[in-house]
Amino acid sequence: MTKPIVGSFQWMKSLNRSIVLTTIRNEGPISRAEIAKRIALTPPTVTNIVNELLEEKMIVESEVGASSGGRKPIMLKLNAEAFSIIGIDVGVSTIKAVLTDLDAGVIREERRTLPPKPDAPTLLAELHHAVAELIGAAGEQRPVLGIGVGMHGLVNPEEGMAVFAPNLQLRHVPIGESLEQAFGLPVYVENDVVAMALGELWFGGGQDVDHFICVNIGVGVGAGIVLNRHIFRGSSYAAGEIGHTTVDLNGPRCECGNYGCLQTLVSGPAIAESVQNEIALGRSSQMLAAASGNLQAITGELVYEAALEGDELAREAFGKAGRLLGIGLTNMIHTLNPQKIILGGGVSQAGPLLTEPLLQTVNARALESSVRALTIETSRLGSRATAIGAVTIVLSRLFDRQPQTEAPYGR
Repeated sequence: MTKPIVGSFQWMKSLNRSIVLTTIRNEGPISRAEIAKRIALTPPTVTNIVNELLEEKMIVESEVGASSGGRKPIMLKLNAEAFSIIGIDVGVSTIKAVLTDLDAGVIREERRTLPPKPDAPTLLAELHHAVAELIGAAGEQRPVLGIGVGMHGLVNPEEGMAVFAPNLQLRHVPIGESLEQAFGLPVYVENDVVAMALGELWFGGGQDVDHFICVNIGVGVGAGIVLNRHIFRGSSYAAGEIGHTTVDLNGPRCECGNYGCLQTLVSGPAIAESVQNEIALGRSSQMLAAASGNLQAITGELVYEAALEGDELAREAFGKAGRLLGIGLTNMIHTLNPQKIILGGGVSQAGPLLTEPLLQTVNARALESSVRALTIETSRLGSRATAIGAVTIVLSRLFDRQPQTEAPYGR
């Protein structure tokens, strides 16, 4: 990877462009003169940059502003619909990919089903197919500026590498390099919950919050941590592995090798397995009939449907998961003292079945000073939270005021 020479003309030009573009995005419609005041650049410098951005169609002249004594100023705003971005959520069984404008408005969505336990070439091939479909949908009228990928498990964002995806049992998959070579676009890869947290920071429940945690509860459990409005990744990009914190010393063995990890007790498969075990021991439930008598066919989704219909065992399963998740979140609350916790993932869609026992546990166990101003809510971005977050990875590079110290993967 190449690094810019700090202080070089090209670096400064790029930084100034990013500052101007970010100001127009955040403050527009805004005049050239007001931009110069806000960011302490000379009016000629702002004018030159604005002319470049107009020529590239990144911004447009929107209207005439109020006069302060002279000629009325021409206002500028982001041309959000002129370009597009691709965001990808790589799940255990499905790839969700979205094509959006520069305001993360979804233009088209593409879903591809992964085979059980795909190898790395198969996963990459499915990613290529999804990207190709969306680039085709964008066409020449709406060029794609970049691709963001949210991948579960351990990810090295500097290398665009899926280091270890436990639920797919894949290691060292060069997602960033593969997509860049195939499509000639900048590609950025992050952990899926980190991507989700970034999406919430820009477009969801974290927009007006300085310190918050996103917790994704699906096949696994992970957290994306935002402190002082910045993503906290940890020294080796492994911060937020809340699913592998121990909440039951005598609990089931986890795929990580430990026992009683949070995800072995509150994830979708864990909820289904707990119900299967109870039925095998003689508990009666309508779920067995719904699964045509096949215990292994009882899924987390089926448990949720049964709970809505009043099945006692199903409701108990979500209640237990909510209480245990509350213990895990209380540990994070005492460690990081966030203002908000945002829940996402398939299990979070259970709503009050999960959140009521969760909140009861947090309120009973957490220090009053830690929960007094704490809010716990489900993601406003819904099932697209990670995909929109992946789009936001690209947007954060495009509009970031800070210089990029390294090029995208493979450059």
